[in-house]
Amino acid sequence: MRRVDGPWGARLAAVALLAAAFAARAEGPPHERGRFRKADLVELDALDPTLRLDIRYATSRNFAGRSVYTEARAFLQRPAAEALIRAHRGLEARGYGLLIFDGYRPWSVTRLFWDVVPSDKRAFVADPSKGSKHNRGCAVDLSLFDRSSGHEVEMPSPYDEMSERASPSYAGGTEKQRAARDVLRAAMERQGFTVEPNEWWHFNYGDWRHYPILDVPFHAIAAAAPPR
Repeated sequence: MRRVDGPWGARLAAVALLAAAFAARAEGPPHERGRFRKADLVELDALDPTLRLDIRYATSRNFAGRSVYTEARAFLQRPAAEALIRAHRGLEARGYGLLIFDGYRPWSVTRLFWDVVPSDKRAFVADPSKGSKHNRGCAVDLSLFDRSSGHEVEMPSPYDEMSERASPSYAGGTEKQRAARDVLRAAMERQGFTVEPNEWWHFNYGDWRHYPILDVPFHAIAAAAPPR
């Protein structure tokens, strides 16, 4: 389809996103065989309010160009959440904290991303027929913030940039940017996470295979959780 710029282009993009969302809800997540642990999704800033949230998919500052979440919240399965908090607290001595972009992602959003991203960029989104580690509540997108200033720490690429600069092994950028990226990676790996091969910001928790693919909206998770 030929790209249309301007107001009509924005309207067409919104229509495409809406159509993808309806298709995702109608289809439902893939069926998996096997036994899985019971989901225990916990809200990250409820465990430690000193985490910073910048939930990009609840804004228009993302590759889709519009919000796909109705709430700016982040959840992970409890073991992954507790490991993330340990990483966050371990960074304090270096003057850093964790800045959270995304955690658990409902499967229907993964399907929507697959439908709207250009085909040559699909290496940067999960195949909905297989599900995502985000859908299992065992993947997190994040960066560092400076505890003294509160500012996001600069990395070799912005979050969600679909280019070679996003690779955790990219040799470009400045020495300071690469050093910050490596500090983040080391802190997460010490707590049982592994980095996604083409995204410096995406970390998967080691036991993700033990959890099912979920398509539960944020408000339903929050309603089932005990009070803060």
